[in-house]
Amino acid sequence: MSGNAEAFDRARAVIPGGVSSPVRAFGSVGGTPVFVSRAEGARIVDVEGREYLDLVGSWGPALLGHAHPEVVAAVQAAAARGLSFGAPTLAEAELAELVRERVPLARKVRFVSTGTEACMTAVRLARGATGRDLVVKFSGCYHGHSDALLAAAGSGVITAGLPGSAGVPAAATAQTLVVPYNDADALREVFAARGTEIAAVITEPAAANMGVVPPVPGFNELLRELTTAHGALLVYDEVLTGFRVSRAGWWGLEGGAVTPDLFTFGKVVGGGLPLAAIGGRADLLDLLAPVGPVYQAGTLSGNPLATAAGIATLRLADDAVYAAVDAASATLSAAVASALDAAGVPHRLQRAGSLFSVFWGVTGPVLDDASAQRQDVGAYRAFFHAMLDAGVALPPSAYEAWFLSAAHDDAVLDRITGALPGAARAAAAVLGA
Repeated sequence: MSGNAEAFDRARAVIPGGVSSPVRAFGSVGGTPVFVSRAEGARIVDVEGREYLDLVGSWGPALLGHAHPEVVAAVQAAAARGLSFGAPTLAEAELAELVRERVPLARKVRFVSTGTEACMTAVRLARGATGRDLVVKFSGCYHGHSDALLAAAGSGVITAGLPGSAGVPAAATAQTLVVPYNDADALREVFAARGTEIAAVITEPAAANMGVVPPVPGFNELLRELTTAHGALLVYDEVLTGFRVSRAGWWGLEGGAVTPDLFTFGKVVGGGLPLAAIGGRADLLDLLAPVGPVYQAGTLSGNPLATAAGIATLRLADDAVYAAVDAASATLSAAVASALDAAGVPHRLQRAGSLFSVFWGVTGPVLDDASAQRQDVGAYRAFFHAMLDAGVALPPSAYEAWFLSAAHDDAVLDRITGALPGAARAAAAVLGA
């Protein structure tokens, strides 16, 4: 029995499913999960000592690559001063200033530990600000695992083949109105029927949890138009896209064309450590305790190690870093499409900035959750394992974005590209191409 298999057996004896987050279990792709022992740059190494070129990147935070020396040094220095104080630190203010510098609409920022907390708090804040109960979300968009937002969630929920989650009371999701992504008519109908009851719309401004599904032109602008007309708030969930697809996230790529009331950030903002944030209008953020009546708290919120990692990451993530990630993404996505075309694999590759994913066995545009789920995940399963055997670690789900970093240089990309033709043939065999 291999080291990974032994590790998985040991973990399953004490951890549900052997993992601390469901998609890691390889449930949709099959096989034994890779247990990582260390990582550096664009590489991870498993417990057997085998090296892989990594296209997961801790699901987004590793913008600079794994274990960037300056980020590690910043965390080590912070750790030497103390792990957690349960008291304010100047590092929190410094990181909040960096967030506001990049996204000026985030006039004030509150730090939490996870994207789930950030989205949960944003919804609570919207309800507190408006005095309304209903929240609109889009099918296939994932905003964490709080009860109300698990209605028709994407990402791991789709991967596991679940309609939602057991343990979520019907009353919790009854306050959530679910609309197909990119469906302007359905959105207008919801506001026409329930507009005076809607506290907020929460959206991934470029969806990346049902695979990558960018908004159709004008869709995000319509969100702003309808929410403004009906006195509701607009929440941009940029946990994935924030500070990854540009210095100012997806909002920056839009050129500031839309003015959300609230943002949620995660992943890159914490530099790989547990940290997320809610940002937005000062009058809204000031509704949070201790200033206002909306309660939110957390012993480890804004902890000194995570803020140190976030500060170092945002300071290092300059224009050259974003240009390198964009270039690497363009090179790799073109190589993937070329390999699949050569093998005769029907597919649809979609991008949102440097994020991209492939929809297998489909060729037309994927605009929403329903069309995303029409893909052939069996083809991805074959592709995934062929790439893994060749030393390339992809997300263990067809419904996830692929993540590159500034450490994915030409030599790394050449090695990944070399593995693509064999993997494409494996996918073709499944599809009968």
